[in-house]
Amino acid sequence: MSSSFDLQSIELPHPHIQTSLTEVTHQLPLRPPCRILFKNELEQPSGSFKLRGIGHLIQKSIVAANKTRSNREIHVFASSGGNAGLAAAYSAYFYKVKCTVVLPVISKPAVREKLKSYNANIILFGNTINEADKHLKNLINSIDTNVTTPIYCHPFNNPLIWEGHATLVDEVVEQLPKSERAHIKGMVCSCGGGGLYNGIYDGMKRNNIVDSEILLIETSQAPTLSESVKADKLITLNSVNSMATSLACSYTTTQTLNNYKSVSEGITTKLELIDDVDALKACIQYNANFSKVVEPACGAALSVVYNKLDLLYKNFSHLKEDDIVVVVVCGGSCTTLKDLAGFRKLVARQDSRL
Repeated sequence: MSSSFDLQSIELPHPHIQTSLTEVTHQLPLRPPCRILFKNELEQPSGSFKLRGIGHLIQKSIVAANKTRSNREIHVFASSGGNAGLAAAYSAYFYKVKCTVVLPVISKPAVREKLKSYNANIILFGNTINEADKHLKNLINSIDTNVTTPIYCHPFNNPLIWEGHATLVDEVVEQLPKSERAHIKGMVCSCGGGGLYNGIYDGMKRNNIVDSEILLIETSQAPTLSESVKADKLITLNSVNSMATSLACSYTTTQTLNNYKSVSEGITTKLELIDDVDALKACIQYNANFSKVVEPACGAALSVVYNKLDLLYKNFSHLKEDDIVVVVVCGGSCTTLKDLAGFRKLVARQDSRL
């Protein structure tokens, strides 16, 4: 990929692209009560919505660094073994700056190969993402900042990341005819650390999508926000063991909990738990529908229109045929066709026990 822009410009382009918004109402196996639109974030160059937020963080950080008029080298640092790391590496590749990604030793070979394709420097350290992140921060602390400007990319906990994710809602509004925008009744998305939700919440506010709802889907095996809602405070889970690995965050953000509890913006948030197997089933059904592979984390949101339609009826009341609910197909690059075949076997074993 060649970039024609000047990195010193204060008006740098973003690395994310506009993704398609497609109506799937009549393509679904179960008849929904309203119009269902898919916002197809799997089309992002890095494979997921993460590119919006992390690309925005890196873009803003480069612009801020340029204002100092120093000749320091810019270096992007990330510690995600999944889509956040891929988004950081792709963004650095897009801007032609250095990138280092620290991965747990158990990270998938397919992720490592994709990171290498973006010219990222890969370091394998530790057995968990927390151990990898600690090592990354030690690397950053050892840097001579007279020579290098480091950009640290947290997977989800940064207001600039949420600001980038909010562009997803801007696009939805732009892609709909003006006469249809008032029919948006809400959005459905998977919830892990809460970054995507925070962005969608802000995006709906600034686009004046009021009297609407956001339906968040977690898996029972990764109930990060659910447990914080129960406790009415932020909690950190001791362990998270979910096949929806991109949702397996041990904590969420203060802003996520505040947004969930807010009732003053005309936007209501609902939260539902599904089983990992429901997410796997949705991945399988989506692949059968569209011949595309998404991660179980994405399958969590898709389950609402594939095998958990009752959640749509429960959380979006009084829907009419011309009302619109947008499901964020968040994507993910960490699941392969081979993985999908494994999902089919697991689901078949599960069904045979019923």
